[in-house]
Amino acid sequence: DLSRWLAKSGTFPLAVVSFGLPVSVSLPCPVIQLDLPLLGGRSQYEVWCCDHPIRFYKHGGTVAAMTGVVLFGSITAPEDPNTGLAHTTEQAYGELLRLLREFGFPHLWRIWNYFPRINDEQHGLERYRLFCMGRHHALTDALPGFPGSLPAGTAVGTQRGPLQMYFLAGAQPVTHLGNPRQLNAYEYPEIYGPRSPSFARATLCRSEGAPQLFISGTASVVGHQSRHEGLPDLQALETVTNLRALIDRAQDLAPAIDRGTSHSVFKVYVRNQKYLETVQHVLQGSFLLPSRLLYLQGDLCRKELLVEIEGLITTD
Repeated sequence: DLSRWLAKSGTFPLAVVSFGLPVSVSLPCPVIQLDLPLLGGRSQYEVWCCDHPIRFYKHGGTVAAMTGVVLFGSITAPEDPNTGLAHTTEQAYGELLRLLREFGFPHLWRIWNYFPRINDEQHGLERYRLFCMGRHHALTDALPGFPGSLPAGTAVGTQRGPLQMYFLAGAQPVTHLGNPRQLNAYEYPEIYGPRSPSFARATLCRSEGAPQLFISGTASVVGHQSRHEGLPDLQALETVTNLRALIDRAQDLAPAIDRGTSHSVFKVYVRNQKYLETVQHVLQGSFLLPSRLLYLQGDLCRKELLVEIEGLITTD
């Protein structure tokens, strides 16, 4: 019972993300329901909370909850078939930046992006690449410090629905990290599209003294090339290796970050349910705690990728 849990927790809700369950209560915060089938488990809510009272904002498809130090927002943007995904994305990111300017949260910490048919072609280009174009056009001139200020990000394909984005931003700066095994996504060569993906591999936040590591969607990519096409077990192993390298990099800056901690949660996006058992078997032998894994079915940014993992590691 979500209402009862919130009452007992003594905290204030910043956002609720639903995987397989409708949200039947009215809450003064963003409520995001994603069309991503949950695999191998019961339906769950992802609840973001804080210890301080929040201010609530809602205008059209934009919803936000904020304290003095952090803002959690969501934007729902139905796609205009006449202008396409690139235009819809550019408009949505423009609205995101407007919101942050208006309320005084200049530092983007983390962004999640979900939209359907991510690998389909539209107007002669893959939809993910159209999304990257729209995002880049919105951020390149309007985000101070671009591209070094780009936050951790995820882009996953849903079954259906509009473009859905949710994001964290703060009043204080954070540290955006690269992965020593991977080229920065915003430096990809043009073979991956007219505009490179605009995100960092991870973001390290030291808000109120407790480090948090936001890990972007991470897959079987070394340098800029996909590895182990058609082999879900080897892709999962390569992904774990990439995660380990990224977390080790974060530990150099924040030794309290521990990849084996129980204060973590990882989402595992699997392209096809038939790969679930194979991926689960590989991850059971890794540093990822089985009790802290959430498996979801979603399409990924490259057709050859079969599994992607994102995470959040906290220290309290």
